[in-house]
Amino acid sequence: MAKEKIRVLIAKPGLDGHDRGAKVVARALRDAGMEVIYTGLRQTPEMIAEAALQEDVDVVGMSILSGAHMVQVPRVIELLQANGMGDAKVFVGGIIPDEDIPLLKEKGVSAVFGPGTNTILIGETIREAVLGE
Repeated sequence: MAKEKIRVLIAKPGLDGHDRGAKVVARALRDAGMEVIYTGLRQTPEMIAEAALQEDVDVVGMSILSGAHMVQVPRVIELLQANGMGDAKVFVGGIIPDEDIPLLKEKGVSAVFGPGTNTILIGETIREAVLGE
């Protein structure tokens, strides 16, 4: 029996208006056979968590270039847990200082991808985290 497609929500939290990277990743994941929902720009943590709940996703991926990752990401994780979605995998991409990565992982982030990360690697990492492959 074929496995269901991995459902991925891609979001741009905060006021950052640059979404080229998020769109590239969304397209690459779709081409890798995942079902991708892109929420668009300027999403609040509440909007992201609600969309994740409504879409019943396996993964929430956030692209952040604004420097607000230490506020936005933990809040999204907190809201996902409050909504009973604590098992959803959370990934972050964008401009994330190296010293913040361990702190984000402590908060529940599965992986952090910096600029230029190979999209095949992103897809493989997501697939492994969700399916154990």
